[in-house]
Amino acid sequence: MEFHFETNYNQKGFTAMARALRRTIRRKQSRRSHLFGWCVAAFGLLLTAVDRMLQEPWTFRNTLTCGVVLILLVTLFAEDRINAFFARRRMLPGTETAACVFTEDGYTSSTAAATTEFRYEAVQRICETGEYFVFLLGRQHGQIYDKATLTGGTVDEFRTFISEKAGKPVEYIK
Repeated sequence: MEFHFETNYNQKGFTAMARALRRTIRRKQSRRSHLFGWCVAAFGLLLTAVDRMLQEPWTFRNTLTCGVVLILLVTLFAEDRINAFFARRRMLPGTETAACVFTEDGYTSSTAAATTEFRYEAVQRICETGEYFVFLLGRQHGQIYDKATLTGGTVDEFRTFISEKAGKPVEYIK
């Protein structure tokens, strides 16, 4: 059986990959970072609120604290999009679009820059979002495959195929 994908590595795809990495391989570190971030934000807001309750005049320190809290909150809520933006900027020229063929022995990914063969054992985690299959190869590396471009079978057939070949379950990520 052979499956084919044509994937465009855009902001949406990179965001799906960043979300999958954060919710699987980086889960423990992500929880710690989020907890620390929320504590710092709460502490900053508490300090500003105490100044307001004591009827202290508004100072540059209050403005700076609120600015830092705002930046921290935006970062906490848009973490995946920010990571996707920087990952996209680090992409090599010619790798924006990838054609991939999955066979019994492994899979081959072809871009304008190179053609690479992979073995299924290299995949640490297989995730699925609403629009993509995400293969996680490590803490910093992953691959996305757009479900809309799948040929050679259905999404269910591919899910079963890849789960058997890689020996790992497919995790659904919201």
